[in-house]
Amino acid sequence: MAKLLVVEDNLELATILATWLKAQGYVVDAVHNGEDAMQLLGSFSYDLLILDWELPGIEGITVCERYRKKGGTSPILFLTGRGDIDSKVMGLESGADDYLAKPFEFPELGARVKSLLRRPGGMVQNVINAPGISLKVNSHVALVSGKEINLTPREFSLLEFLMRHQNKAYSSKALLDAVWPLDSALSEDTVRSCMRTLRKKITVDGEDCAIKTLQGYGYVIENKSESSSS
Repeated sequence: MAKLLVVEDNLELATILATWLKAQGYVVDAVHNGEDAMQLLGSFSYDLLILDWELPGIEGITVCERYRKKGGTSPILFLTGRGDIDSKVMGLESGADDYLAKPFEFPELGARVKSLLRRPGGMVQNVINAPGISLKVNSHVALVSGKEINLTPREFSLLEFLMRHQNKAYSSKALLDAVWPLDSALSEDTVRSCMRTLRKKITVDGEDCAIKTLQGYGYVIENKSESSSS
């Protein structure tokens, strides 16, 4: 499940955007000015940024430029009322990957979001494999030793994140930031509880769980073949 940041100063539109994107299966954070956007981009990782141009304080194009100068690589989609060709060129030259003028149709927005997430550096794979586990992301199917198991949407997202980042350990706090929206008002205990249930579901009798705990570091799915090929 990709995590998106929506930066839109129109509160009503921001709410509509966030609600619609969540219904498509994305984790979404929404802020309404450039300062908050820069703060979140400096503290958290996002798979895609949907950015308005006309923002109070720091303008969207400045957010884009600063993010790129700091090494940010996630795709950026400008969603703005500036539909003239000069603004489009300026937006793309500032570091954006795509540009959609308002008013827009949600099916087109959805198609562009999916296209950007499929690009190198985005959420490229639909089928992800780890030792004994296979995920079909688009259809939300999880297979353990070839048998389909039932996972809640959050359990699936947690497993997907760890499988996309194999051989890297993540603390409960890091997983909370990566998999849950910031406004969920949940704690690290929520992550640990979800992890306990997930582990039970993906563990085959008589075998070790694919998700390991590294003391002092966090949770990890180890894959020696993945490590040796990287």
